[in-house]
Amino acid sequence: GVMERSREQLLRQTCEAVVLGVLHPRTAITLVLQVLSDAGSLLSCCLNAACMALLDAGLPLAALFCGVTCALQADGTILLDPTARQEQEARAILTFAIASSERKVLMANTKGSCSVEEVRDAL
Repeated sequence: GVMERSREQLLRQTCEAVVLGVLHPRTAITLVLQVLSDAGSLLSCCLNAACMALLDAGLPLAALFCGVTCALQADGTILLDPTARQEQEARAILTFAIASSERKVLMANTKGSCSVEEVRDAL
């Protein structure tokens, strides 16, 4: 579906940003992630699983990365690693992929409405 394609594109772009593909020209890399259950924070869970899979495969990486999901509640508080129910009740869901080497943001995805200051606070 559309949501799965969007998630796939975000994962692909994040992985392509850290994999040193120039060291292995004419090589295809296939990464398969299968969702067994969704208890919340699915995109960040997929990002973390992708990073561990690339690391386990021994691929040369510019940096490791981690996925983090934040939920902005109606009162403005930030909740880390929300459950599926907390995500439904949240005003906005923010997911970030952060590189380990320079703490650079590789990917940011938002669902819902929030201000720039709230994104900065969550980051």
